[in-house]
Amino acid sequence: MAINPDAVGAATPATPVSWNSTDCILYALGVGAGASDPTGSELEFTTENSDGVTQRALPTMCVTKGPGVGGPNPIGDIGDFNWALLVHGEQSLTLHKPLPTAGDFEITATVTGIYDKGKAALVVLASEAVDAADGSPAFSLESSMFIRGEGGWGGERGPAKEGPPPRPERDPDHVVTYATRTDQALIYRLSGDRNPLHADPAFAALAGFDRPILHGLCSYGFTGRALLHTLCDSDPDAFRTMAARFSAPVMPGDTLDVSIWRDGGQAWFATAVGDTVVVDGGYFTFG
Repeated sequence: MAINPDAVGAATPATPVSWNSTDCILYALGVGAGASDPTGSELEFTTENSDGVTQRALPTMCVTKGPGVGGPNPIGDIGDFNWALLVHGEQSLTLHKPLPTAGDFEITATVTGIYDKGKAALVVLASEAVDAADGSPAFSLESSMFIRGEGGWGGERGPAKEGPPPRPERDPDHVVTYATRTDQALIYRLSGDRNPLHADPAFAALAGFDRPILHGLCSYGFTGRALLHTLCDSDPDAFRTMAARFSAPVMPGDTLDVSIWRDGGQAWFATAVGDTVVVDGGYFTFG
């Protein structure tokens, strides 16, 4: 085994990160904003100079500053492993205030858990971002990564995770459908995630795929847009928390169906491609 379970607690120094207006627009395009109506309802996310429209940042954009993407990354402290065998398992975000279209932050990332799942190791990473100007909390991220072939050392499987309240037993209240583009991964990777799994056919083959797959965080962003427009009246100020697990790969060009169950200021969601659920266990708070 190449990884070191004793690396739990390893943390990065507070690291400066930033984004600007162009970054916000590029991210929005990368998660499909404006694709179905280029001059319509999502101009506030896709343009900075439309008459009568004030530019806003999509709430899920903060994930582009997560570990291993565009933010500080302590995963190198856990040892050597085959990066082609790493898959994104879960992602959550909490916004402590609305994201600006241009911002400077300091982020600290920490390895909060390394667990033995038998055929894989599960690594949990947490990031805390503060506003560089005044130190106030900006956003929090948690990512879970499975590294296939790195389990089986006899370590802890991990504590029972307290999940969200159970999803209502009824048909979804809303279903939102978004088509991805065949070049979606090539656009999304310009927001910082240059993992060749999403662009290089040879690397994708090493990971067991016949062609490059879409970033899980891209599907997450598409899903976040559905939640924003359906539950928050398209107002990023109302977007609070979003958590989900990635249950199956998405191919560029696939059509995503986002099912949403609402109860007051909370909601549950799942995203599917046809009959295959690709983003599952989703929980969202807003208001």
